[in-house]
Amino acid sequence: MKLASLKGGRDGRLVIVSHDLSRCQLVPQIAATLQQALERWEEFAPRLQEAYGELNAGRHGEAFPAASGGVASPLPRAFHWVDGSAYVTHVELVRKARGVEMPPSFWTDPLVYQGGGDDFLGPSDDAPFLSEDWGIDLEAEVAVITADVGMGSSAELVRKRHDIRLLMLVNDWTLRNLTPAELAKGFGFYQSKPATGFSPVAVTPDELGTAWDGGKASLPLCSSINGRRLGAPEAGVDMTFDFPTLIAHCAKTRNLRAGTIVGSGTVSNQDRSKGASCLAEVRMLETIAQGKPVTPFLKFGDRVRIEMCDAQGQSIFGAIEQKVVRG
Repeated sequence: MKLASLKGGRDGRLVIVSHDLSRCQLVPQIAATLQQALERWEEFAPRLQEAYGELNAGRHGEAFPAASGGVASPLPRAFHWVDGSAYVTHVELVRKARGVEMPPSFWTDPLVYQGGGDDFLGPSDDAPFLSEDWGIDLEAEVAVITADVGMGSSAELVRKRHDIRLLMLVNDWTLRNLTPAELAKGFGFYQSKPATGFSPVAVTPDELGTAWDGGKASLPLCSSINGRRLGAPEAGVDMTFDFPTLIAHCAKTRNLRAGTIVGSGTVSNQDRSKGASCLAEVRMLETIAQGKPVTPFLKFGDRVRIEMCDAQGQSIFGAIEQKVVRG
């Protein structure tokens, strides 16, 4: 099942979207918003699935306005957005470029930070920034949306209960030149993490077929800048911590409520031929090889595209296509 939110109000208007992403249908008789559907999932999901089947059978529906800018993030805002760093090889590379050793605990204890959930960018919204000097960068990621997850839930229990309701793609915009000073304070990201962008649709795990094993999406995540390929690393490869593990980590000392978004962090492979999911990684490799970075960060007018396709080349989530603009 594929779900999206048309723009309208702070929480959007819930629609089901056809498997091929061509048509959509409002479902106010079931739930007005995706957050409402998530909070009463056991009741609403069967009805949404039935409507999804009818939409795919061609019985109703309107054109899905993803390309025209009428689509918000699947959750236009969320009570809880937490991003991880599940691809530890990426973290290792960052530290190597800085000449800093990585603590062994990074391989066993996930890194996460809580982002701003009050204001997400739609998949085709412009991404506004006040200065190019801040070091504007994309980060292509996969994310999941959870059910209610009780404090102390184990990764095994998260899997068994099917607490992962939906998956989507992420562009976790990062201002690299603001990051060092923030982290030096020892209190984490804030100004360096502006509004995050998400894919046009969120999908139930079954939409990925055999590419979903209950914890990882084993498909390439493709990103490009101004039509030039940045990378297509395999999201299911080199993911040290799968999503149930990340969710369990986040729930160690608190409850996670339905609609919590958990991100994977920048998708990255040890096989560098797969390319990168952010410019920082490209610049790190340049620093290691040449002593300094060559590739610039993003400029106003640059366009970023992030997409994941199935084995037949069909887009699963639709594309994040955003333009960097002066705010």
